[in-house]
Amino acid sequence: MTILQIAIPTPLRQTFDYLASPDTTDYQLGQRVKVPFGRRELIGVIVGLSESSYFPIHKLKSIISIIDESPLLDEKLLSLYHWASEYYQHPVGDVILGSLPKRIRDATNPPGLLPQPDPLFQRGSTHADFKLTAEQQIAVDTIIETKNFQPFLLSGVTGSGKTEIYLRVIAETLKKNKQALVLVPEISLTPQTVARFEARFTAPVLLYHSGLSDKKRIAAWMQATKDHPCIVIGTRSAVFVPLKNIGVIVIDEEHDISFKQQSGFRYSARNVAVMRAKYTDIPIIMGTATPSLESLKNVARKKYHLLTLSERAGNATLPKITLHNICGEKLHQGLSPKLIKIMQSHLEKNNQILLFLNRRGYAPVLMCHQCGWFAVCAHCDARLTLHSNPQRLICHHCGFHTNIMRVCTECKQSELTALGLGTEQLEQTIHALFPHKKTCRVDRDNIKSFSALEKTLTSVRKQEVDILIGTQMLVKGHHFENVTLVAAIDIDNALFSSDFRAVERLGQSLIQVAGRAGRADKIGEVFIQTHHPEHALLQTLFQSGYAAFADTLLNERKQAGLPPFSSMILLRAEAKDKMRVQQFLASVKITLLKNNNQIDIAGPFPVAMEKKAGLYRMQLFLQSLNRPLLQKSLKEFLVSQEKQKAVSGLKWFLDVDPMEMG
Repeated sequence: MTILQIAIPTPLRQTFDYLASPDTTDYQLGQRVKVPFGRRELIGVIVGLSESSYFPIHKLKSIISIIDESPLLDEKLLSLYHWASEYYQHPVGDVILGSLPKRIRDATNPPGLLPQPDPLFQRGSTHADFKLTAEQQIAVDTIIETKNFQPFLLSGVTGSGKTEIYLRVIAETLKKNKQALVLVPEISLTPQTVARFEARFTAPVLLYHSGLSDKKRIAAWMQATKDHPCIVIGTRSAVFVPLKNIGVIVIDEEHDISFKQQSGFRYSARNVAVMRAKYTDIPIIMGTATPSLESLKNVARKKYHLLTLSERAGNATLPKITLHNICGEKLHQGLSPKLIKIMQSHLEKNNQILLFLNRRGYAPVLMCHQCGWFAVCAHCDARLTLHSNPQRLICHHCGFHTNIMRVCTECKQSELTALGLGTEQLEQTIHALFPHKKTCRVDRDNIKSFSALEKTLTSVRKQEVDILIGTQMLVKGHHFENVTLVAAIDIDNALFSSDFRAVERLGQSLIQVAGRAGRADKIGEVFIQTHHPEHALLQTLFQSGYAAFADTLLNERKQAGLPPFSSMILLRAEAKDKMRVQQFLASVKITLLKNNNQIDIAGPFPVAMEKKAGLYRMQLFLQSLNRPLLQKSLKEFLVSQEKQKAVSGLKWFLDVDPMEMG
């Protein structure tokens, strides 16, 4: 008798045993099946076959039907799913089914009705008409000579030609009739990446990310299951696309926090991609100008092979960088007189300017000048952000919004003042200073769709925009040939953040945004306004370079026992009743310490923003130098917790290797 072990999307961290249908004998791992589950019928995936069960045979139910004639998921991909489920302490059924396109997950779109690959497909690629630099050639040769699993950290200054190395390596991969997976951190980067790859290769280039319609996602997903050379380009969810004959994986901007899922199944696509390369025994390339501390530690431990590109490709040179002290200066709506003068100089030469301000809205605070009251969210421990178009106060954390009041709700005076600078206010200021120049703002308020972003970026590349104002959306990987001045307007908050990762991210953002300047033949300039130009880490970053900056941070982390030198897991709970959250986490802490006193547990203490969307949030930080021990303790806790009655009105989750503390 065949027992089928089925992964089903439920909160329970286990698979479920079912009896095979008596009239079917050809069951294979990776096939979808329909099964009874309580009063419902669910779609599951076969992840194991057995001749016995822990449960009495007469109590097992039979499957209703088998959906696929052949497996949709191969055994290597199933092994990856099992690893991800174990490592991130998340139910395996939710991991597997949650990664599938909706219609495939729900079995409402049979695979046979989907597009098939073009039978006239031509293998191969076109050739670039320029010569690689010596460092680029060494990198390409080293990677293509590697036949087995090997992670490569490709650390190159901005504009050094990392993408060209990806292209050359993928060209060799396609010649071997194999497939390539390319991961990028943001949807906004996929069109330019796809355009560059399609211009080079005759192989199909498949796009896969959450911004696509379900029909397009299914088409790309199913194409990848075919045994023919192709290239899949996507964001983090693409790491699970079932490429049948994968030969290389590329992660562009490997340091980027966007590769970490922040809700539901909280996985790191970068780490999952490394494990996928290991299971399929292929090389993986992780490219960036600002490597993560985790990757640099792996280089030091000889787990990753470091490849360095120290110069920009072609005639481009690294930009001149100025740390400008604004202490005591009279600023014009956040802009120093010196910056305004430099902007004028660049505009007179018909060059483009990029202004980086990572704060959207008009102003971050609306305050009463008489009594000091400021507008706060009704549902969060957060100040409301003032927006001018339309005129509203908006909470950027829960979405609450209200009309702008004209008098103070405390003292009833009308002296309300906008404090601080946001991208809307900066845009108005630029219009006033340079009325004859075309200005464009790129933030989540102004760019509400993928197509709108692509249209804006295209107009920038066509030089239809003179001054580009943007948030973090503009930092990552964009290539603007005519941008010669990049200015960072307000960077000081991150220098004194309670999040131990904040300074690392600030350094990465500054190097990345600086890299948008002078990427072609024109000489670039970077101007950074700060009240703390003497700050040791800023001095290290711009005097000695990112490598020295990262080394300093690594030494600090090592002395403090923080990641990547220890393993960290965050356990967060939230409820409308604050005491219920505190009591739950306190009991969890006692349970964990009783089972294992070799792990360090800090808390429970409130999240940086304790109240969000009407819920009180608190957390425990679990740390250990022994990762397997920490994982084992959590697994034992989770098994016991599933047997406990759920606390009414309370939700909790685990975040393994958390990237955001608040």
